[in-house]
Amino acid sequence: MPDDPDDPHRPLLDDALGRLVRPYTFSDGRTEPTCQFDLMTMVVATGTGLRPKLGLDHAHVLDLCRTPVTVAEIAGHTRMPAAVAKVLLSDLVERGAVVTRRFNTGPGGSYSPPDIELLEALRDGLLKRL
Repeated sequence: MPDDPDDPHRPLLDDALGRLVRPYTFSDGRTEPTCQFDLMTMVVATGTGLRPKLGLDHAHVLDLCRTPVTVAEIAGHTRMPAAVAKVLLSDLVERGAVVTRRFNTGPGGSYSPPDIELLEALRDGLLKRL
């Protein structure tokens, strides 16, 4: 029977549905990352990761980190919950395979929070054109 859930040869991926396994299986049942991340934390590979000891999901995340990428983007590209992505990223940080950078929101930083007044003016201008 091809749809038998107890079939050990049942595929883990489905073209239409994506992953057919529970998210906690990617992180060996762990639900809390050992490092602090938020969704906007930038992550980039160091080039010194121990690839042979990584699982497929770790390797996929590491490949995504070849260029700087946010935790949210990693979760989206891998189609896994952000909490799971954070656990896998914690493993990679501990191995020295990736480093993290938070946006600098202080004075003179390269990132600053959005100006609410500017966003409201933009919204109002767009609404007038509709």
